[in-house]
Amino acid sequence: MSASRLNGNVARKLLIIQLLTIIVAGLLFCLNGPFWGASAVFGGLAVWLPNVVFMFFAWRHKAHSPTAGRIAWTFALGEAAKVVATFSLLVVALAYVKAVFLPLIVTWISALVVQMLAPAVINNKG
Repeated sequence: MSASRLNGNVARKLLIIQLLTIIVAGLLFCLNGPFWGASAVFGGLAVWLPNVVFMFFAWRHKAHSPTAGRIAWTFALGEAAKVVATFSLLVVALAYVKAVFLPLIVTWISALVVQMLAPAVINNKG
């Protein structure tokens, strides 16, 4: 299996694990009320949706063979877009949807922790 194929599988597994984390957090916070569960899902989606968009751009870029400098700039711009999108989604959830702060932030942080720790666990496999 090629290295690029392996990295695509790791990214796909990471997105699935993050989505499962968001669903579990939403269900657990639903025990306190449906609006708490929805707030938790909004917090998780503020991390997950920008990651999905970034992964699509990364997979699209993998098919082409641009110069190394162009890849670095594209990666930097993609990361900046992820930060802006995450911030925008959190503002929309807090200001317009009037989401509950605690489940929103707890699920947001848990999705970020999964994003940092899951690749090490996936690559280690034991």
